Amino acid sequence: MSYLLDTTVIIDHVGANRGALDLVRRLFEETSDLYTCDIVTCEALSGGTQEQREDARVLLQALEYVAIDPEAAQWAGAKRLELGQTSRRGVGDALIAATAWRMGATVVTRNGADFERFGVPVLEY
Repeated sequence: MSYLLDTTVIIDHVGANRGALDLVRRLFEETSDLYTCDIVTCEALSGGTQEQREDARVLLQALEYVAIDPEAAQWAGAKRLELGQTSRRGVGDALIAATAWRMGATVVTRNGADFERFGVPVLEY
């Protein structure tokens, strides 16, 4: 099974959230198919202290990086339209969901509802 880690996982792992720490450890033990993407990388490195950003970089570098492709971006746009999401809010989640859809991966997140509405598999902690 492959997993695309959402930004919440990175932030919570850096913040020493026990649920995120345990889940990330378990996922690394179970599979090598752990991914990040451009949206997650951007979001995870857009806040926090210098030390937190460095910790986030360490975790992000341990994951395989994938970028969204044109077909997935079009899928995200179509899904947002179908769901009536016309504001800018939620664009990042749509693109993360599209990346997972394209790869056949499960989104790992603290906010399952953000991704379930797109119809992709979710592992919530």
